[in-house]
Amino acid sequence: MHPQIRQPGPGVCPICGMALEPEMPNLEDDENPELADFSRRFLWTLPLTVIVLVLAMFGQHFPGLSTSARTWLELVLSTPVVLWAGWPFFQRCVQSIRNRSPNMWTLIGIGVAAAYGYSVVATLAPGLFPDSFHEHGRVGVYFEAAAVIISLTLLGQVLELRARSKTSAAIKALLGLSPKTARRIAPDGSEADIPLEHVHVGDRLRVRPGEKVPVDGTVLEGRSSVDESMLTGEPIPISKHEGERLIGATMNGTGSLVMRADQVGADTTLSRIVQLVAQAQRSRAPMQRMADKVAYWFVLAVVSVAIATFLLWGLFGPEPSWTWAILNAVSVLIIACPCALGLATPMSIMVATGRAAQAGVLFRDAEAIEQFRTLDTLVVDKTGTLTEGRPAFSTVVGIGATPDQEVLRLAASLDQGSEHPLAEAIVAEARARGLQLSAAPDFDSVTGMGVRGTVDGQRLLLGNHALMAANQVPVEALASEAERLRSNGASVMLLAADGRALGLLAVADPIKPSARPAVEALQARGMRVVMATGDGGTTARAVARQLGISEFHGEVSPEDKAVLVQKLRGEGHRVAMAGDGINDAPALANADVGIAMGTGTDVAMSSAQVTLVKGDLRGILRARALSEATVANMRQNLAFAFLYNAIGVPIAAGVLYPVFGLLLSPMIAALAMSLSSASVVANALRLSRTRLPDDAGTTEP
Repeated sequence: MHPQIRQPGPGVCPICGMALEPEMPNLEDDENPELADFSRRFLWTLPLTVIVLVLAMFGQHFPGLSTSARTWLELVLSTPVVLWAGWPFFQRCVQSIRNRSPNMWTLIGIGVAAAYGYSVVATLAPGLFPDSFHEHGRVGVYFEAAAVIISLTLLGQVLELRARSKTSAAIKALLGLSPKTARRIAPDGSEADIPLEHVHVGDRLRVRPGEKVPVDGTVLEGRSSVDESMLTGEPIPISKHEGERLIGATMNGTGSLVMRADQVGADTTLSRIVQLVAQAQRSRAPMQRMADKVAYWFVLAVVSVAIATFLLWGLFGPEPSWTWAILNAVSVLIIACPCALGLATPMSIMVATGRAAQAGVLFRDAEAIEQFRTLDTLVVDKTGTLTEGRPAFSTVVGIGATPDQEVLRLAASLDQGSEHPLAEAIVAEARARGLQLSAAPDFDSVTGMGVRGTVDGQRLLLGNHALMAANQVPVEALASEAERLRSNGASVMLLAADGRALGLLAVADPIKPSARPAVEALQARGMRVVMATGDGGTTARAVARQLGISEFHGEVSPEDKAVLVQKLRGEGHRVAMAGDGINDAPALANADVGIAMGTGTDVAMSSAQVTLVKGDLRGILRARALSEATVANMRQNLAFAFLYNAIGVPIAAGVLYPVFGLLLSPMIAALAMSLSSASVVANALRLSRTRLPDDAGTTEP
């Protein structure tokens, strides 16, 4: 929460008292020591808390259990809960006082210490208290309040620590993409597999078919298609030949490559992405900044009132004045115990996240819920976010006497031997139409151009313009139609038989049916929509035109997306980034709110603060509506919490005693504290009935 605090090893932040996070997680799956410690303390003492609570509420109905015995039993059972399970909280309370940074731990420590200390004195020396404080044969004690506060706080910490541990999942997933070894070619031509950390700049490496590229570098020999979708978002493998650039952790296709290592270690593209994600996670503004400021002054005010109450009653109160001073000061501290204040935000968040999940929106943290309502700009990735993210057959055009169906049948027959995603789309379409495919026994792939082979006695070529030109096949009759399809974002393949053009086929990444309605609805609500994609400018322009997006950026790298987000934020915009790929992770982490598609990669979902389960951008409308309702609910809860304190603290301090003779005993103070908590919980539960926009953009009934 406070990135400026750094130290060599694990510890606690001196400002907020929360556990410090490692700057860069590693792949070692070490258990969080604080999570293990708090879980152990919670599980071992929870039964004791339950027993103490039952004794306090129903002990008078237990046969054979005297009032005195019940009080001593509560003392014995609650002591391990308070002194052992709650010990870390007291340490943080003391640290907050020593560092002059009052926070919620200060309130919890003082409140629990007041309730427990008062109860211990009442048990050990009940004669110190006036007769009016003796009820049912004993002075009222609050062991159950102290124990319950400790157990609930421990439970909250366990849940919080588990959630916080997931923030490193994105970085660990990214680190896991990189191969562990590389095959280095020695000067004498021999080859050997070596650990990745032993690769140096200038080393010659072999990348065999189906292997990951070990580091960033340049192709020296060979041809192949490399799947870069894990980093670029482009679903179609990229042709690589001599002089082409390779990115570490991408997947090599069917060809063999010899490469030169140009960037290794922390200088690789993958490492830079990891660093960007880690840096963005550390630099995020804490959600609780306002709450911390309020708590700071609230703690000071409560402690000041308690001290003033103690001194005024001790010096000027009726006899026994110092006994009254202690009781009234304790009443102030008990009624100011931060149960309601501590529940105000978490209860709203808990209910809101459940309601959001019902609507297909998963919030990773409370900060995203709080910030979502303020967003005015959405940067959105294309592949997998606005489009389906996988090639699909678009159209087939035959020329001359060759019908469209025959062009598709011949192309699919030839492509049966290819594993390329474009080929799979063509074959799938032919089979869906029930076409009878023929064998292509001499199928051959021409890297970077297309495929060739013999089908039904015809020598076929299927590929791009370069393949046709290399085989001197005239394709002028198809030029205008091919350009039109490309301008609409499709990949075009030309088919020729025995040196004569037969037609063309187009495969495209189709736009999601929900994309245009979502963009229109967001724009209608004043949201600025900006598209950023790794695809070429022609494809980006075509998709943007179809969706009504006026501002778009093509051929952007993962770093460029992050820079774009930072630039928009620097201009004063509240920016959300929506994406589904690993390449979107840095921008997702740098945005005010990162939004991942539930149909995308685990890394994108780990880097983002919000996940749209159905991959439908219309979920953003629901998230925004719920954000507005949740923030309003949190403010109401805080108002309830402070209202009880505003009324109860002065009464507990004795301001009404001179006129009405009215005092607020610790028992009534505890009741008021419970009522404030109950009102906060009841108000938070109203969020479960919040109306959210449906897929048509209207409000649910």
